[in-house]
Amino acid sequence: MTQNSRQEDARRREEMAAAALRHESVAAQVLVDEFVATAAERGLRPEPLQALLINGKRVKSDQVGFYINKSKTLAITPDGRFFKLMTTGGAMARFTGVTLQPSPPPMVISRGGRDGETGDLVDFLERTLADYA
Repeated sequence: MTQNSRQEDARRREEMAAAALRHESVAAQVLVDEFVATAAERGLRPEPLQALLINGKRVKSDQVGFYINKSKTLAITPDGRFFKLMTTGGAMARFTGVTLQPSPPPMVISRGGRDGETGDLVDFLERTLADYA
């Protein structure tokens, strides 16, 4: 096998993995949108979201939403955006807060994670609806 064919195979595998993640995120977004609609129907109120800095400190963010895991490191906003709430931030973040960027939602939360809080997105969303009720 030549260097070029190995590089081409690696590039193809990378493209296929990226396409699979995009497809998964589209399916997960459908679940997130259903969650948001159900939360609105039930009159559930979002709360100000705090981000978790790498150093373990919690700081305010520019978003409100619903925490979907017990460690409060993942959330969904009322407009259906998914956020990972772990972020970097300097000393000023304690005073200024942080600006969060949405991420594509996964179908499986913390896939491969070791924190014991892994599972299907749908299970996390159902639990969140019950917790905020």
